[in-house]
Amino acid sequence: MIAPLMPEPLPCGRPPVWTTREVLNAIFYVLRGGSAWRLIPKDLPPRSTAYGYFSHWRDAGLFARINHHLVMADRERVGRAASPSAAVLDSQSIKTTESGSPRGYDAGKKGLGRKRQALVDTDGRAVVLDPQPADVQDRDGAVPVLRLSRRTFPFIARAFVDAGYAGERPATATIITVEIVRKPPDQVGFAVHPRRWLVERFFAWLSRNRRLWKDPEPTLASAHAFLYAAAVMILVRRIARAT
Repeated sequence: MIAPLMPEPLPCGRPPVWTTREVLNAIFYVLRGGSAWRLIPKDLPPRSTAYGYFSHWRDAGLFARINHHLVMADRERVGRAASPSAAVLDSQSIKTTESGSPRGYDAGKKGLGRKRQALVDTDGRAVVLDPQPADVQDRDGAVPVLRLSRRTFPFIARAFVDAGYAGERPATATIITVEIVRKPPDQVGFAVHPRRWLVERFFAWLSRNRRLWKDPEPTLASAHAFLYAAAVMILVRRIARAT
């Protein structure tokens, strides 16, 4: 399904020993199982090979490009336009390990770590994922996410958010209309809010990957790549089961 989107082997140098599929299996193994690179099983590519490919694909933005194509393919599969016209934005606070940097202190959640800003379409497919230090306020963290969405899905006209995104900066960052979905004034305890539950479900899907329970990545680039790799796994499984 994603083979046409993978880069071609270099025409020079030694022929690769491992296939691209096995390298992806090793990366997904680390992501899904939450293991260290050095603990990859011996029937998969060794640590040096798997991490070497991962770092190269991370710097090239490969996982984000694959996700972009899969989002369009899955939307067309269910009879919708390739580009969404509405999206849902929210953030998730995650603690980091001692190796995770940069990071910040989230005054609301009382924890040191990072935030994951996620913009998803109205079916829960990842449109833009952006890890940030946890001390970045949602109203400030929304600005780069909304602007990035204009490059890949320029037809998004409305974004549903919670009250944490209220303010002038998100409203004027792009031409996207930011609509706040507020909780009912008489709400007591937990309640499912319209629109907003879609991004919360996406965060639950991400949490199936043990590597994402905390953020152990030493750089935001690696955290960014693993988030998109998880989104790719979600869409590949969804499309494969439907065909």
